[in-house]
Amino acid sequence: MRTLESYTCGRWHRGTGTPVALHNPTTEEVVAETSSEGIDFRALLAHARDAGGPALRAQTFGERGALLKALSAAIHEHREELIALSIENAGTTRSDAKFDIDGATGTLAAYAHLGQGLGEARSLPSGPGVQLGRTARFWGQHVLVPRLGAAVHVNAFNFPAWNMMEKAACALLAGCPVIEKPGTPTALVAWRIAQLVVECGVLPEGAYQFIAGSAGDLLDHMEAQDCLAFTGSSRTAALLRGHPNLVRHNVRCNVEADSLNAAILAPDVEADSEAYGLFLANVALDMTQKTGQKCTAVRRILVPAERLDEVRTDLVAALARIRVGDPAERETRMGPLASAAQYADVRAGIERLAAAAELACGGPQRPQGLERGWFLAPTLLVAADATADVFHAEEVFGPVATLLPFGGGAEEATSLVARGGGGLVCSAYSNDNAWFEAVVAGLAPWHGRLWLGSDRMAEQSLAPGMVLPQMIHGGPGRAGGGEELGGLLGLEFYLQRTALQGFQGFVAKTFGPAEADA
Repeated sequence: MRTLESYTCGRWHRGTGTPVALHNPTTEEVVAETSSEGIDFRALLAHARDAGGPALRAQTFGERGALLKALSAAIHEHREELIALSIENAGTTRSDAKFDIDGATGTLAAYAHLGQGLGEARSLPSGPGVQLGRTARFWGQHVLVPRLGAAVHVNAFNFPAWNMMEKAACALLAGCPVIEKPGTPTALVAWRIAQLVVECGVLPEGAYQFIAGSAGDLLDHMEAQDCLAFTGSSRTAALLRGHPNLVRHNVRCNVEADSLNAAILAPDVEADSEAYGLFLANVALDMTQKTGQKCTAVRRILVPAERLDEVRTDLVAALARIRVGDPAERETRMGPLASAAQYADVRAGIERLAAAAELACGGPQRPQGLERGWFLAPTLLVAADATADVFHAEEVFGPVATLLPFGGGAEEATSLVARGGGGLVCSAYSNDNAWFEAVVAGLAPWHGRLWLGSDRMAEQSLAPGMVLPQMIHGGPGRAGGGEELGGLLGLEFYLQRTALQGFQGFVAKTFGPAEADA
């Protein structure tokens, strides 16, 4: 039996008390246990602020970028081991495990490259300088400088590697020490990565700490210079945001929460076009990758009413080709849900959707031939009335989506999608630029990212569910109101923007954009 330990204040800590069990979702067997009881969370935060923070801030962006490059290499060296652990504890197929682990190392490498490009700098200009007086002698410049606290990262169960390392990459490059707390049900992968981070020895002491199990009273000890980044449910996010100590100190919070992501098929897309093939392939992928347990998975599929039967037939055929079963078997395309709680929640969610829609395939029952494990088949529902509230309020976090018919107009489509209250990503498929412009105007205010699919980019594109370090990840409203990644934009949460006012010869030369030195 493995016992997952926490890494705090420079040592590994084995929790006391009754441990929490981690399972293999394919067999339902216990594979590990963990507890964080006995950790001094006040001391953990102090160690980050007093040791890790000063050591990171003493380095340049280029030097911190070199640390990220070394971390990426150290984790990638154990890629096969981590894939096996993901299959065992998260129920992922090999492909899905690679998606998570390569996402982690790839994001570290991307931010390493950004850091190296910033070179010897220790602060970042935020926009151009501006003349403030009668002459240019009195000058103003906004500048981004490292804050003096620690970053607490509360990560989701669905991406134990990527979710942890994409947050850590931005914070560490910004000069902010991190405290990582993974989702407990799938924490085996995150724990092994934590071991690799510590063993490689590239980070200064206190720059990286890891909590296996509950976060205890950690939030009670956060201060004004600290920050909290959370990925998970909107219900938990509301509790965290309203924590009395965080409110008292105005602690920065960044949230990535629920999202009823949509895919929209425009009426101009012909059945034999590349755009239609792209639509079918992307929807099937984003419904089933990671067993639908992705914050970017498609939940609502809007199609012109006259195409509803055609799309239903084609999607059912595509989903029927997804083999569900033991993720350790090469032929398997989709594994089980990650935990018993997830399994129960998704089954209940399917039943709520099915009360207002027809099941086209799948359902809440266990697939035939799978007697153990938390398995469900890809589930597609078809709504007669696309305006029913349940489709725009209920996120079923599994391999589940609903076909919603609409009249074909961009205004009607954007109105329906907007009823979801804010999303991470919406994909739209068309070859009509005017239709795209109307969709962007209607949906950009409601989304962190819009993915526009057409014949011209079909062969070159990555799927809408792919989160890239160059582009922001987050969204307004229901999606949490936060932002992550986006290249250098991802650093701003961990930096303080300050307005400097003074003699241009000093302010512009020392803190201004590089072109100001010319």
